[in-house]
Amino acid sequence: MLKLLEKIFEGILWRSRWMVILAVIFSLFAALSLFIVASVEIYEPIKHLYENHFHITSEEHGFLVGAIISAIDLYLIATVLIIFSLGLYELFISKIDEAEGEGHSKLLAIHSLDDLKGKLGRVVLMVLIVTFFKYSIHIKYETPIETLYLAAGVLMLALALYFSHKDH
Repeated sequence: MLKLLEKIFEGILWRSRWMVILAVIFSLFAALSLFIVASVEIYEPIKHLYENHFHITSEEHGFLVGAIISAIDLYLIATVLIIFSLGLYELFISKIDEAEGEGHSKLLAIHSLDDLKGKLGRVVLMVLIVTFFKYSIHIKYETPIETLYLAAGVLMLALALYFSHKDH
């Protein structure tokens, strides 16, 4: 009787991993939504650029650059969500057979929680770099100390990139 209860409980416990499918599905929906929003965010300023026959003011130039950088940021966050979805699926549900086939990129192959963490960490670092860049182009540097702060931020980002790729 005890062995039967143990077997039933272990079966329920093992099947509970399927709850992860909710995170996989909704992360993919969120990624798709971000891809659409980012594409619209790029489309609008470029449409404006074409309508004005590529004649834009310096203010519009700043807006165009800012919109494109914001869109890149959203694309990167969407990529984080896709990597997260693929990783959760492979770790908890099943190996993705198409990912293992010949000619497919091994970039998204995730075999352990450390693989998932490493891939997500590198993409999140790229999001932070793009966000830093986005904010740094809109700041007016009026004193030498502000320029020094910018240089220190760039140095820290460079060190973060160096240490994130040091193990490769």
